[in-house]
Amino acid sequence: MPGSALSLIAGFYPAAQCRQIYQRLVTEQNWPDNHYLVAGRQFTLPRLQTWHADPGIVYSYSNNLLETRPWSPLLTELRQQLEDYLQAGFNAVLVNYYRDGDDYVGWHADDEPELGPQPLIASLSFGASRQFAYRQKKSARHGSLLLSDGSLLVMQPEFQHHWLHSVPGSAEPVGGRINLTFRKVLPGPATG
Repeated sequence: MPGSALSLIAGFYPAAQCRQIYQRLVTEQNWPDNHYLVAGRQFTLPRLQTWHADPGIVYSYSNNLLETRPWSPLLTELRQQLEDYLQAGFNAVLVNYYRDGDDYVGWHADDEPELGPQPLIASLSFGASRQFAYRQKKSARHGSLLLSDGSLLVMQPEFQHHWLHSVPGSAEPVGGRINLTFRKVLPGPATG
């Protein structure tokens, strides 16, 4: 793994609690239509996704502004547990639902300007295990690790500076997985 920039804690949540959290997320999230626009063309997002944040926090990627939703009681509880454990503050979470092996996220770094110069990302996984692939931006170094049910992956700021990551599709049958990436988004300029 890329040194101290990436750390994985398997079993951060026990199995029984993972099943409950996964089921609540599947049923309590109001999963939106997974279409988005890029350069005037409509595309289908290869997963379902919701965005939750404190009031006044907005976020976009690929020039698509995400619809900000309020925190649910479950997301608020998970946020508090992570903040207590990591001694870090988060004001937003991106919730991705990978319904099966056809759903994926391509190569990217969480380095949008809204995340500031030192983005800390805390990533929780619930449901089926999936590969998390990473590769260095300026070399051929690469690798992967398995994100299992109830695992916590912490990506330090230097990981976003020097590495790309993805959750590739799987040709093997795989069940559903929900991933929550907690982050601190800088407030946008005041409008009036």
